[in-house]
Amino acid sequence: MKIVEAPSGWPVNEEEALAVQDELRARVVLDEPGPPVGTGLVTGVDVAYDDDRDVVAAAAVVLDAETLTVVEEATAIGRITFPYVPGLLAFREIPTVLAALESLTAGPGLVLCDGYGLAHPRRFGLASHLGVLTGLPSIGVAKNPFVFTYGELGPERGDVAPLLADDGEEVGRALRTQQGVKPVFVSAGHRVTLDSACAHTLRLAPEFRVPQTTRRADALCRRALAEATGV
Repeated sequence: MKIVEAPSGWPVNEEEALAVQDELRARVVLDEPGPPVGTGLVTGVDVAYDDDRDVVAAAAVVLDAETLTVVEEATAIGRITFPYVPGLLAFREIPTVLAALESLTAGPGLVLCDGYGLAHPRRFGLASHLGVLTGLPSIGVAKNPFVFTYGELGPERGDVAPLLADDGEEVGRALRTQQGVKPVFVSAGHRVTLDSACAHTLRLAPEFRVPQTTRRADALCRRALAEATGV
């Protein structure tokens, strides 16, 4: 089994990582509409950890955006070389996620991350980081709002409320994907507007709270981690 190692020069501490975020954040593009909803390919990425063994498993699952059928799947296993620091989780995940994406023969088209894009304390979450490094349009769809707040949200599928920073900046939206369930928290990552990010997310979640891309990638990375560690 091939183990993905962090590339030469990859940050190993908080100071180095913050410097990289500052450099790459300036390259984020948020004024492109992204691909039309329901067209082309869309890829979900997710990771699973075994911190005791310093192992991370990444999965990339490509779906046909119109039918939501699986086109291709890929996994990669890597070493965790960066400490756990809130707001800097991308530095633990990205080398292995990139390896999974690079092994795909199709797509990946639009990329959905189980995490954040602009809705990040430094406005540069995993979706933005991955988008800048690959040049791919990307969206962050998280299960909680991290450090941000949102107002009253209607109960119906498709209802939204702005996700706000302390200064009032809209960094994302709480989006109700199913009636009567908790919202997800959508933010633009790279080369996609927030309106488009929400429309894609809703389309990709016809039955459950989280998008099909995330559900499938989550299950796949967990299986890959179990196989890699024998647990």
